[in-house]
Amino acid sequence: MMSEIDYQTYLPEDGFSGTLIGRVWVPDALSGKVAGPSPALVIEEGVFDLSNLAPPVRNYSTVGFLAIDAIHARYFVWEVMPRSCPIRWRPLENSAMPYFLSPIDLQSIKACGVTFMISMLERVIEERAGGDAAKAEVVRQKIKARIKSDITSIKPGSDEAEDLKVVLQSEGLWSQYLEVGIGPYVEVFTKSQPLSSVGTGDEVGILPFSSWNNPEPEVVLLVTPDAQVVGATLGNDVNLRDIEGRSALLLGKAKDNNASCAVGPFIRLFDQTFNLDDVRKMEVTLTIDGEDGFRLSEVSRMSLISRDVLDLVSQTINQHHQYPDGFALFTGTLFAPTQDRGSQGMGFTHKPGDIVSIRTSKIGKLQNRVTYTHLAPPWKFGMMALMKNLGQRGLL
Repeated sequence: MMSEIDYQTYLPEDGFSGTLIGRVWVPDALSGKVAGPSPALVIEEGVFDLSNLAPPVRNYSTVGFLAIDAIHARYFVWEVMPRSCPIRWRPLENSAMPYFLSPIDLQSIKACGVTFMISMLERVIEERAGGDAAKAEVVRQKIKARIKSDITSIKPGSDEAEDLKVVLQSEGLWSQYLEVGIGPYVEVFTKSQPLSSVGTGDEVGILPFSSWNNPEPEVVLLVTPDAQVVGATLGNDVNLRDIEGRSALLLGKAKDNNASCAVGPFIRLFDQTFNLDDVRKMEVTLTIDGEDGFRLSEVSRMSLISRDVLDLVSQTINQHHQYPDGFALFTGTLFAPTQDRGSQGMGFTHKPGDIVSIRTSKIGKLQNRVTYTHLAPPWKFGMMALMKNLGQRGLL
């Protein structure tokens, strides 16, 4: 039986104070049109379909400002969604009820890796252990014994970072992960394809032959084609540590799989209640609850990030690389779980049925259930399907 949970459970701590933009699947019975995805404004009065204003969510700043102006003028040009619009596990394709989707659509989904020093060291450990969780603790202790200084205070690309690089090379500890962790260039990779991300209440997928994996709770920035950061949401950059640990060339295999990218619950646009400094101060809480009674709880503080978030943005979009539909940018994670789950020394790994909850006070809660990639609902709604759907609904 699929559960249905009121979306207000996932709101920020200040409720409807901010500008919250979501994306909702609107059934034909409710809209009077062909069923399809619609941008939505989430306010105290309800959830409002914004598809008549801006069919894709890519133009989020326009969506937000137009919606607010329209609401203030009481000029409603969209359908009112039920206040109890549900968030549910694996929604039925032909459901008569609306449900929330990932709040992004046509944007490229990019991610920055190795942006926190602690997680950087874990990547080195993965590489040294060859993806073998049993060997990881031995490598972890060896690295800690060899690196005496507090590298968390080192600024990537600085003279101090270059000096540390020389020391690590002489000790035989240099790694490609250290290159992007303390070097001048950040790691930027494609996490997933436009329209492929899943939202809160959906299942996230891990490959069935992965034996060492974890969620990566992250703040996700929403960036316009002209490089303006206009808001933020939360993301789960699901990672298969055993696969990436074998070779960095397997990054795509470890990162980009069916249902491996979760985003949500809503985009919170920057306004008088929320800005970039709030992002810089965020504390991201991760909780994992397993069907076996296992529970893990961690906190990731954005204040510990080694590069400013605007540096991550400028290294992603610039005169050498453009994004005409904008992009969503995962900013990296501090979370690198070492708590044993099962055999001693094996560390943490997911099991099917795990409930992963990622929360911040200013954005709300992204929650997903873990399954295997081949059991998660397949991704069928791509660019052609969206264009056809918008045409059928008279929105092009």
